[in-house]
Amino acid sequence: MLAFGGGAGMASQPKEVPAGSFEDRLRRWKYPEGIDFVSAEIEQAYRRRVQMFIDAIALRKPERIPVSPASGFYPFVYSGISAEEAMHDYGKLACALRKYHTDFLPDTIAGTALYGSGTVLEILDYKLYRWPGHGVPANEPYQCIEDEYMRADEYSRLIHDPSDFFLRTYFPRVFGTLAPLATIGLLSAVLELPSVPAFMVPFGAPSVRQAVEKILQAGQAAAEWIKACVAIDRETISTLGLANLMGGFTKAPFDIIGDTLRGTRAIMLDKFRQPKQVLAAVERLVPLAIEAGVESAKHSRSPAVFIPLHKGADSFMSIKDFETFYWPTLKAVVIALIDEGLVPYLFVEGSYNKRLDTIVDHEIPAGRTVWMFDQTDMKEVKKRFTGWACFAGNVPASMLIAAKPEEVRAYVKELIDDVGRDGGYILTTGATVDHAVPANLHAMIDTCKEYGVCR
Repeated sequence: MLAFGGGAGMASQPKEVPAGSFEDRLRRWKYPEGIDFVSAEIEQAYRRRVQMFIDAIALRKPERIPVSPASGFYPFVYSGISAEEAMHDYGKLACALRKYHTDFLPDTIAGTALYGSGTVLEILDYKLYRWPGHGVPANEPYQCIEDEYMRADEYSRLIHDPSDFFLRTYFPRVFGTLAPLATIGLLSAVLELPSVPAFMVPFGAPSVRQAVEKILQAGQAAAEWIKACVAIDRETISTLGLANLMGGFTKAPFDIIGDTLRGTRAIMLDKFRQPKQVLAAVERLVPLAIEAGVESAKHSRSPAVFIPLHKGADSFMSIKDFETFYWPTLKAVVIALIDEGLVPYLFVEGSYNKRLDTIVDHEIPAGRTVWMFDQTDMKEVKKRFTGWACFAGNVPASMLIAAKPEEVRAYVKELIDDVGRDGGYILTTGATVDHAVPANLHAMIDTCKEYGVCR
């Protein structure tokens, strides 16, 4: 593992390495192009922070344990604006994040892309979520609304051609304004000259034309949104020296079906009613999940690909079902992302106390993944993960709301003593923080910075 300047790192950049390799991605993370730091001190602070994460991922003792609370929608609560405003007014979004980052100084930025654009979602009439001011109160985070957007008898169509299924079946169901796309023909049927006019006929219908116009409107709104996101994140990095931790996004194949297409109840029944179809579908989605992770990280400075794990928790399925339906395809995605030079960052939601012996799989290279735990016993995690993978966690989000600052400080110190002293560890919350007492969040961050010094 390369150290890239070892710590503070104002030294010259390392030697050239193959483009897209793990070493190249780490180099681009630590020496980012397009960032004009406001001072040499801020640039040094940025590189020191990135090096702490590189060391933790590589299972070395960092200069200090990095602290990266999963900030969620808390920056808006803290800054006095509504989540609805933040999703529509990018000036207010910038002000809120600037105040949050400046006042708390965690080691990582709260990336703007997490919050999304309310304007884009409204234009498309998105059905899978309710968001602030659109189905949930203006000050609350968005919520997923599961439904059977893929019917039980449609597995074969998904397996045969996932892209066609998404375009002509799933999109018309999950985006209200795109319902007319269900009338267009099969793209792969446009094979010869006579096929072209016939294929274009549906696009002459007023409803399809209106859907295309909505796509253009959403595209324009998305372009404005991403321009603002890039500017906000760049400002945070260049003025405060905070690191950007998440570079890409993908999901476990089972969760793509369980979260996005079938819903929790339906896929849990499918495991019993049509297990062969479920297995065939999750295997078919492996290359798509890999591609999603690689493509989303292509233009990022960070090599980390965020993978939230939902339906595989202890409370959702037996260990036998986990090892049959969930883990094999997730493992395939993880290994493929590593082969692409990326760092899978898996958010283990709920409890994985019964799965630890399964996921500590030595076919996955050591020092190439990060596992963020929610309710799993961290002492048991340390026993199994030491020497194999970096792990993160797990200050309860509820503690930041209901506890006293001295209780938070005591919890953080105990957590560091129990699992963090040997390296390969990142201090974070067990879940996203949408509400908190400011003094408690300060206690978490400041205690880690003071007590988590390793060398």
